[in-house]
Amino acid sequence: MKRGRPSSFDPKYPEQAKRLASLGATDREIAEFFGVSEQTLNTWKHAHPEFLDALKTGKGPADQRVEASLYRRATGYTYDAVKIFQFKGREVVVPYQEHVPPDTTACIFWLKNRKPKEWRDKIELGGSLQVNLVDRLKEGRERAERGPTQS
Repeated sequence: MKRGRPSSFDPKYPEQAKRLASLGATDREIAEFFGVSEQTLNTWKHAHPEFLDALKTGKGPADQRVEASLYRRATGYTYDAVKIFQFKGREVVVPYQEHVPPDTTACIFWLKNRKPKEWRDKIELGGSLQVNLVDRLKEGRERAERGPTQS
């Protein structure tokens, strides 16, 4: 015989949770939407496998969008844009392509997670920090930002 308060779980919740998760909602935000605590949400995950599956399925597309954005930020990208001017009292729309250069921080984050053996920060047992490729990337970026040096 079960004891305790009856569950407030509704069979409509899995579909709602899936939609919220696909929009990027966190477990805390989903719990707030349903008016329950995160602990109750976790209980529902264990008691209702269809609810857990819906959350996992919903989180997939949101995670993929973030991964794609991180990749584009790490490698740089180009997009179509327009500039709008006034010329002799008339509006002139000029299309052009804007380039966003690769972002060093996104590169480092990506590489540390995708290739941790090669890119993690390394500390020697003696406690001194080894110079690694991440430091070299940062130094190269700083040199590029300063521009060419004059002899």
